[in-house]
This record gives sequence, C-alpha cells and structure tokens, in this order.
Amino acid sequence: MTSKVTYLGDLRTSSIHIQSGSEIISDAPVDNNGKGEAFSPTDTVANALASCMMTVMGIKARDMNVDIKGSTAEVTKIMKAEPRCIGAIEVVLEIQGVSEPKDKTILERTAMTCPVFLSLSEDIEKRITFNWK
Repeated sequence: MTSKVTYLGDLRTSSIHIQSGSEIISDAPVDNNGKGEAFSPTDTVANALASCMMTVMGIKARDMNVDIKGSTAEVTKIMKAEPRCIGAIEVVLEIQGVSEPKDKTILERTAMTCPVFLSLSEDIEKRITFNWK
C-alpha cells in the first residue's frame, strides 16, 4: 500500500504516506464548491509533474556531478469546463548551476521523460519552459 486517504468531511481529505507517515491535506477548490484552503486533488497532479521533473533532473545532475540545488518550478494548472478535467499544465523551470549546452540538453530530455509526464493523458497539454540561470 502506498497511501491511505481519509475523507474528513466538508470536501477535505487527509492522505497519509504509509512508508514515511507524512500527510497531505486536500481541499476542494473555490470554483468547485470548496474552501480552497489546501491543494486540490488536481493541484497535486499538476504539482506532481513539476516535482517529478525536478527529482529525475536531480538524479541525473548528481550522476553528472552538476549541482542544481536552488532550482525552482512555477506550476499553473488550467482546468477545462466540460468535462471538468485538467486541460493543461504549465511548468516554468528555473534551473541553477548548469552552463554546458550538452548538460542542459541531457537534463531537459530527462525531465520530459519523468514517470509523471509519461503517465499523464495525452489529452492534457504540457507546456514546459526551461530557463537556465
């Protein structure tokens, strides 16, 4: 088992990661009858894309003896109305510590093949921007 999700009422859930015990609270967004006081389930999907991209880039960068610590990603989720689903995810990556063009290419290719990217439906537009600092 990976996690256990408990419905807390009032459109809120608590997800416990079994191995670590860490918790994620989700809340329905304001535009879908919720309070918007925490990540919505679709927010976590969009966020998972950026987190996965940065994680696999971190693994590859470490193997290449490149330090990308301090890199960031800004995530924007765009919902479709009918049917209500994620229509697009925009990720703007600001990557620190990489100067060689070859290393940039390797890391971009690595990010674009992360497990979450490959798992998301082709119906979800993925708008990915790499900014090298």
